[in-house]
Amino acid sequence: MIILFYSNEHEAIHVHCNYQGKESKAEIICKDGKFVEIIISEVLGKEPIDIQKQKKFKKLVEPYREDIVRKWIDFFVYNIPIACETITKKL
Repeated sequence: MIILFYSNEHEAIHVHCNYQGKESKAEIICKDGKFVEIIISEVLGKEPIDIQKQKKFKKLVEPYREDIVRKWIDFFVYNIPIACETITKKL
């Protein structure tokens, strides 16, 4: 699974998951500065990852949500470059 965001993204804060040519996204929903939920959804024009992989994708995003939000803000608000990371985690 490759988790990423594209450099021409838009709100809401989200990351994409590419897996074997398929793609879905996870929106990190916050209200009043507090985490509410993660919503997995389809990406326009892409075949979505299967349900089992969507569950793993959500499970992977949950513990990294604060890091994802921080990197999103750094990149899209402050124009600070961010480095790729490799995460090896058995789900």
